[in-house]
Amino acid sequence: MDRPSRGMQNGDGFPKYRCISVTQRGGLDGIAIVKKKLRPPDPGEARIRVLASPVVRDDVAVRLGNRPFLPKLPFTPGYSFLGVVDAIGDGVRTVEIGDRVAALVQFGGHAEMAYWPADDLVRVPKNLDPAEAVVLILNYLVAYQILHRVAHVSAGDRALIIGASGGVGTAFLQLGSLAGLKMYGLASSAKNHVLRQYGATPIDYREQDFVAVIQQAEPGGIDFVFNGMAEESFGPAMSVLRRGGVLVHYGGPESMPGFLRLMLKYIYYNLLPNGKRIEGYGTHRLGVELFKPDWASLFGLLAAGDIQPIIAARFPILEARAANELLESGRVAGAIVLVASESG
Repeated sequence: MDRPSRGMQNGDGFPKYRCISVTQRGGLDGIAIVKKKLRPPDPGEARIRVLASPVVRDDVAVRLGNRPFLPKLPFTPGYSFLGVVDAIGDGVRTVEIGDRVAALVQFGGHAEMAYWPADDLVRVPKNLDPAEAVVLILNYLVAYQILHRVAHVSAGDRALIIGASGGVGTAFLQLGSLAGLKMYGLASSAKNHVLRQYGATPIDYREQDFVAVIQQAEPGGIDFVFNGMAEESFGPAMSVLRRGGVLVHYGGPESMPGFLRLMLKYIYYNLLPNGKRIEGYGTHRLGVELFKPDWASLFGLLAAGDIQPIIAARFPILEARAANELLESGRVAGAIVLVASESG
């Protein structure tokens, strides 16, 4: 079922495909384009022609070395991808050649071709824009699961979104608006119009003290804080919660010492006798068996027009360096996506 003729040919006669490779820790100079052999998929595996893959902050953090657990160099970044099944290995029954699929992979998405266990792929409706649909695989999954599986929000709940203009933050805005939340969001003044679009009250984190703003607007405190930024905001964020309120933290620590500090802060704040608590969220902590039903719900919302991911920029799939540069600039609201030329 393999179709190697899809790849480019090199002088050695083997078909090749191109991918992004991080060759050294640090800046943009560590991003290169390399060629790899287009091999047949292993038993139980599918080979996917990638149509879209976002560039996310975790991609940047791992390249810089700002995570406690890092892949060995060189590696291909790309936390998720969406594409078309190009070949399948022996024993594969869950997908067929030509199916449009997506996966949460952590590494390997920034490539023309990807390999992944077929059972872990989710089918994607072909009527969805690949660049929009692929953003659901990580950013919207995080927001959806925090809102509905961790916080269990209800209409009328009051929430603060820290980092409200990023890829996950804008997912919180859209899904929180659907859930009927009263939202406050931290963002720079240049991005405040995005927050207002979804009914959130913007707070300029550079010029305003968010604690003072919220305590004046909500003297009884708010129900939730959703924090994807540094844990330094724990103290101020906890101070705006009502008794019984919850802070959900989903940002990754930047180092092993940072990971240990984060764990100590969880323990400290959860032991305080104030009725408030911190919950930690990671995409695999709730169980991977929840991915597919939650993705199906999100695909349905996208198809119905109830959500529309904000795509700040689309780059050809091999222009990851320019995409990373734009993401690191902090100038954009929403997601940045690498796309194959045929996907638009």
